[in-house]
Amino acid sequence: MDLVKVYIVQSISAASNNLRLNSQQVEVVALLRQMILKSEDLGDDLYKMKRVTEFSKIGIRLNEIYAFLTTGKVDFFKISEKFKEHSQYLIRELNQLLESLSPEEFKTALRKMNGEDENIPVVNIDLSKHNKNIMNQVFEESKMLKENIIMEEEESDSESFHSYEQKIISTIKPLESLLSDLQKNDVDYDKLGKINILLKQNAELSFNKSFEVIGSMHKILSRAMDNIISQKLPPEKNVVESIRACMIVIVAVLKGKEVDITSYLNKAEEFGRKLIN
Repeated sequence: MDLVKVYIVQSISAASNNLRLNSQQVEVVALLRQMILKSEDLGDDLYKMKRVTEFSKIGIRLNEIYAFLTTGKVDFFKISEKFKEHSQYLIRELNQLLESLSPEEFKTALRKMNGEDENIPVVNIDLSKHNKNIMNQVFEESKMLKENIIMEEEESDSESFHSYEQKIISTIKPLESLLSDLQKNDVDYDKLGKINILLKQNAELSFNKSFEVIGSMHKILSRAMDNIISQKLPPEKNVVESIRACMIVIVAVLKGKEVDITSYLNKAEEFGRKLIN
């Protein structure tokens, strides 16, 4: 018996018990459970889920649970508390998945995830035909395009946003405007201090609402601000880029942007680990 799979499947079941499901949604939950139980490499499959638009949000959540179970030391005296926590913060993403996909659409997305969808064009690029400078330029342009798509201003009816989302965005925007100043080493410590207070509040608020990814990103940002303000961390280019990566992950998850944020998530998490150490 694979205890990791059992834990994740039961957390999905516990989350679904908090939702009022119709027959199609029950079938989607069953398909999701089946996919996990039949997976030959669960870690790889959860990574693939994060890269497919239809599964990206719940893929991030499930990957967090998988990482908790397979890395570090699990305290079995507190495992029931962690199970309740994991089940609770799966509810929102599971509900979004069930509202957006029918059983057939789920199967189509699953085929896409496994590279079995014939409608998806396969582009073969012979990298040997391109010199290094050109490939670096293409990579940078692609990176900038992704960031612009994610961070762009959206025209939306303010009533469509929850107060939580408004609070998060209203803190991220002024921090975004300070990044260029940080990179020039033109630090306004007063402004950073005020934003840092909001970051700490937003981190606590996000964790209370079980938005673990957004909460973790805010925690990393706040720790970075603490170190910059105390002048323990110089605002060098790599630091500024890492801060920006955290912000991009927050906005992308919050707004459900259809952009692959894996590279930014990895950079942000690595930054967080360095700050702790």
